[in-house]
Amino acid sequence: MDQLTDRKKRGVLRSLDWWVVIIYVALLTFGWVSVCGASYSYGDTDLFSLSTRSGMQIVWIGTSLLLGLIILLLDERFYETFAYALFALMLLLLFATIFNPHSIKGSRSWLVLGPLRLQPAEFAKFATALALAKFMSKYGYDIHNWKDFAITLAIIFVPMLFIVMQRETGSALVYLCFFLMLYREGMTGSVLFTGVAMVVYFVVGIRFGNEMIGQSPTSVGKFTVLLLIQLFSSGMVWVFCESRKEAAHIMGLSASITLISLAVSLYVIPFNVVWVQLVLAVLLISYLLWQGLGTRVRNYFWIAGFTLGSVVFFNMADYALNNILEPHQRTRINVLLGLEEDLKGAGYNVNQSKIAIGSGGLEGKGFLNGTQTKLKYVPEQDTDFIFCTVGEEEGFVGATAVLLLFLALILRLIYLSERQPYHFGRIYGYCVLSVFLFHVFINVGMVLGLTPVIGIPLPFFSYGGSSLWGFTFLLFIFLRIDAARNTSR
Repeated sequence: MDQLTDRKKRGVLRSLDWWVVIIYVALLTFGWVSVCGASYSYGDTDLFSLSTRSGMQIVWIGTSLLLGLIILLLDERFYETFAYALFALMLLLLFATIFNPHSIKGSRSWLVLGPLRLQPAEFAKFATALALAKFMSKYGYDIHNWKDFAITLAIIFVPMLFIVMQRETGSALVYLCFFLMLYREGMTGSVLFTGVAMVVYFVVGIRFGNEMIGQSPTSVGKFTVLLLIQLFSSGMVWVFCESRKEAAHIMGLSASITLISLAVSLYVIPFNVVWVQLVLAVLLISYLLWQGLGTRVRNYFWIAGFTLGSVVFFNMADYALNNILEPHQRTRINVLLGLEEDLKGAGYNVNQSKIAIGSGGLEGKGFLNGTQTKLKYVPEQDTDFIFCTVGEEEGFVGATAVLLLFLALILRLIYLSERQPYHFGRIYGYCVLSVFLFHVFINVGMVLGLTPVIGIPLPFFSYGGSSLWGFTFLLFIFLRIDAARNTSR
């Protein structure tokens, strides 16, 4: 029995993808150096003391390495067998955290166990990924079957709902990254296109909502969004109904009436052209439904639903911004879109972060020599905004090296996912790389002022045990599954 166990351990070590392990260790090393730089104060003499954040980060790194080893020693079938049980356990923890009496910075997402604080949302990511992989790899699963797809969405949105109820919107948004995996597994591209279109509607409608076209009472934002709806809908008729001529007629007629109405509003009688566009949208929806009934082509109904949903979303975006979002979230969005310049409030973090990164120049100021971070100008500089420390101390060269390491990790995960012989491993692998890609893109983007500040950590860099353990679970479970790829089932 002991010999069998030893052979299995040697087999795992031989099959283990050491490139990912090397990248993991390199990121941990860079991360610890960054935590040192971000948390260091002038006069500190011991970076390894447990009373400092750099010292505690060594503890988190050591325990993460131990957890990674334990994960590799477990049988790979354990993760598939107990996927639903782990998911249910995490849902229970997420639900219990909603009623947590301890509020940290307005969020109830932390479980406080004496001196230890854990954030279940970080661990729920790997449990959700396992549950998705388990369900989607079952015999007979079809992503185009509405029942299967509905259950898949429920696995994603239920933990999201619990996390939102904890007032931790940023962590909840991370779960949207699983749609990248769904796209790889055959989900129609129209779903992703719809998501992108909604973002465009929101940004354009809010950013230019109060600007008028010339002397007309027509909003630039509303006019542009409704014109985009016409363009997108006619384009979908071309692509999904394979009717180029019909799409050209729809777009030509809609654009002609819209532009003629705008000319009349500008030069004859001023009126709001948006009302004409709304009437055109209603007529377009009616036409699509009529075509669907007449031709029995289901895609016409889907396009009609897209058009109707776009109009409803467009009209509710402003209401959601001003009445549903929290004041600090609304302010962050306004600052990002350039509607407000709050350098002392919501825009302070991003502004100071950009100053710190810019001051690093090409080669940086050197380890522990960053003035912006040492003088604590950047809030959350060792957690959500830790990338600014990399930019200040290591400069453009160091920041580029870190991003290249993350790129290498993402590309390697894609390679590993594609070589999986079973659906379970491939689906889980794409879940893992989607989480990493989302975290890196959003975190670095918010530090540079390119994406909203939603408060999510940079993998292996941000200080804290929950995020580091969560990312380690995600990565090493996949490494264990990949190591057993040649095992017959």
